Amino acid sequence: MSFDDVNRFFDRAAKALGLAADLVVQLRQPSRQLRVELNIRRDDGTVGTFVGYRVQHDNSRGPYKGGLRFHPSVDEDEATALASLMTWKTAVAGVPFGGAKGGIAVDPTTLSAGELERLTRRFVGQIHDIIGDTVDIPAPDMNTNAQVMAWIMDEYSRFHGFHPGVVTGKPVELFGSLGREEATGRGLLIAIDSYLKAEGRAIPGQTFVVQGFGNVGSHAARLLHEAGGTVVGFGDHTASFYDPKGLDVPGALAHVRAHKTLADWRGGPAIARDAILAAECDVLVPAALGGVITRETAPELRCRLVAEGANGPVTPEADDILQKRGIVSLPDIFANAGGVTVSYFEWVQNIQQLAWDEARVRTELDVIMRRAFTALTDAARTHAVDLRTAAFIVAVERVARATRLRGL
Repeated sequence: MSFDDVNRFFDRAAKALGLAADLVVQLRQPSRQLRVELNIRRDDGTVGTFVGYRVQHDNSRGPYKGGLRFHPSVDEDEATALASLMTWKTAVAGVPFGGAKGGIAVDPTTLSAGELERLTRRFVGQIHDIIGDTVDIPAPDMNTNAQVMAWIMDEYSRFHGFHPGVVTGKPVELFGSLGREEATGRGLLIAIDSYLKAEGRAIPGQTFVVQGFGNVGSHAARLLHEAGGTVVGFGDHTASFYDPKGLDVPGALAHVRAHKTLADWRGGPAIARDAILAAECDVLVPAALGGVITRETAPELRCRLVAEGANGPVTPEADDILQKRGIVSLPDIFANAGGVTVSYFEWVQNIQQLAWDEARVRTELDVIMRRAFTALTDAARTHAVDLRTAAFIVAVERVARATRLRGL
């Protein structure tokens, strides 16, 4: 999803709220866009050169917050779009953060573990003076994990001393939070459950397709299965599977733990890798890359509800098509807010130097997600709009209020 795409959703909310033109400009524009060159010594003695980005969009409601992704597609426009989405996501969730995003344009599978560590530490060396536990708090995103966050925390400490709250998503052994790994998937479960209950339905009796089987998708599939839902389809970039009677989710999870991907799994009927989005189900969970549901693919969907686990999986053109077809979307800035919410819990624990047990993390997450859903549905009724526009209305109104109160 591009920055222009995000702003098309933002503009709908700004118009519904009647925001002044000068405030619209303030809320649209990122505060800072940083591009850095990263040179490391490769294992073979050559020099590898990479480009890193950190975009800080808005901090009117608290420190900048957002993930770091290591992927060849990372560029300034993508980082700016995702930083903007983080501003609106943290506002919808009601956690005291702003929005940021960034990463490195690299395929991490081409790096050794040592090269990846050196590249991560070099990146911190370039951005350490604009991040911090009261300034900007990165987190894991695509192709980054708890180990990468541990390297970031350690490298940051070389410049600034002990500050575990500088990043979230760390290993539990290094001041991370219990429940953080499953947080986005659990938040999705709560979002789906909230919507179904409002419609007089429940997770048992519903069929689910999960597109993407990384951290978000695998946990979402597991939790939906454990809650009594029938997961009839799932897939990743290597393989897809579909069975209207239901798939063996525990078996697939065990395979991925052993082999990293779904390739060569033999536990269910295989389908064409890209056919998973069009597989028939009650609820489709796109949980991989953004921009997968487009004007071309939206007419092919055979679901009643789209629960957006990925960031920006539905383009504005596709969103219009889905609405015309009567397919409801639980927007990303609400549905996948479980990750940033539990990141907030981790940050709080780091600031207080007091660890929570997992039961408390899950209970607090449930409270925040259901409160956010109530705010969305209230806004949808008040303004007679769809849930995506309602989510942006809630978020933009909260950020606009904070911006006005702070003054120029």
